[in-house]
Amino acid sequence: MAVRKTRLAVLVSGQGSNLQALIDAISVGILDAEIALVLSSKPRAFALERAGKARIPTAVASWKAFVEEFGRSRRETYDAALAGIVAGYDPDFIFLLGWMRVLGRSFLDHFPGKVVNLHPALPGTFPGEGAIAKAWESGQAGKTKVFGAMTHFVPDEGVDSGPVILSESLPLENFASLEGFEAAMHRLEHRLVVETAKKLCNYKE
Repeated sequence: MAVRKTRLAVLVSGQGSNLQALIDAISVGILDAEIALVLSSKPRAFALERAGKARIPTAVASWKAFVEEFGRSRRETYDAALAGIVAGYDPDFIFLLGWMRVLGRSFLDHFPGKVVNLHPALPGTFPGEGAIAKAWESGQAGKTKVFGAMTHFVPDEGVDSGPVILSESLPLENFASLEGFEAAMHRLEHRLVVETAKKLCNYKE
């Protein structure tokens, strides 16, 4: 009887470079898992093209279209619909990789201990959007010397505040420009998300 590989669902909203890191790690045997679904909140997200090239099932749940039809006050309905889509692919873990929406209980309660977020900052620092730019500005002002990235579980609606899985630091003083810093941060993110997936796959076993 064949052993089932760890199944990952990946939620995206944009370019999907961290998704690509997982796809590449699986393709060369670094990561023993399969991506069961890539779900995007935006129909034109480039991440969907990456998934298509890798023959990974995709789905779109456009938040913008939902708001136009039902209004923002129906957020719980949207989250419940997301949960229904994701549950249909029976994932062991759900990775939020550039997913630009806070998920509520209508989603999270369906997947306790399974939702993982990647955030480009160290625990307790620079929550929310624009963390890399904020860290650079803080560094230029002499307020921050070390930055980094982390992966963490998402047990509730807290923003980038769940239990940490892995984190790694990156000294700001090593970089002369925001562009160089951003490139290094993205390389760090790619490495961290693959190492996190490997760790969770081992944990599942």
